[in-house]
Amino acid sequence: MNRMQQTANRSYQQRGFTLLEIILALALTATLMTMLTAGMFSVVRDWDNNASALENNLDESIAILQLERALQGAFPHSYRDPETLGRHVYFEGESGQLSWVSTVSPERRDGLTAWRLFWRDDEGVYLQLAPALSDDPTARLDDAEPRLLLPGYRASFQYLYEDLEFERLWREDWPAFTFSVLPFAVHIRLEPIDDRNVEPLDIVAPVNARQHRSIRPNLELIP
Repeated sequence: MNRMQQTANRSYQQRGFTLLEIILALALTATLMTMLTAGMFSVVRDWDNNASALENNLDESIAILQLERALQGAFPHSYRDPETLGRHVYFEGESGQLSWVSTVSPERRDGLTAWRLFWRDDEGVYLQLAPALSDDPTARLDDAEPRLLLPGYRASFQYLYEDLEFERLWREDWPAFTFSVLPFAVHIRLEPIDDRNVEPLDIVAPVNARQHRSIRPNLELIP
């Protein structure tokens, strides 16, 4: 092989890429970047969905813990009836709504706080809060702005008591205005409003302070 042939071979080996090779490389690079971008967006979307579900579950757990603490801290708050001048214990328990006074306040207020739980169709469980002060807090609760505490749930309430034969039973109402004492415990059943795949939740909270120190319970009036 002469010198001219060797020089030609080296020139052939050192030449650059052809236009077709460059186009193919760019096309492959674009395809790879598209796949990577799509995968990244999919991962981010899944992460956002999981984070949203986790945040919702965390909000529900915090709300349930607050309710448990508030019920355990229920207080036999008394007030004077302006018409009869008699003193009554405040605790209005119904099957679909509950109002009570607690030593626990999510807003860290000084003094006692009046709580009210109820639910609305297609919305969820609402909470109202108001200062208990020294009178009947019903009017202040009526004026308080409802806040959606547990969206997507309906609530039902039961109240534990002990009859004259010392048997403990559940009932669907508890008018402390008549009974002058708080129940032993409160059971809140939370069920999903729609058909979503969510298990019902149960809150059973014992009431630690049931009886007012100067008001005698009317146990004989509990049927």
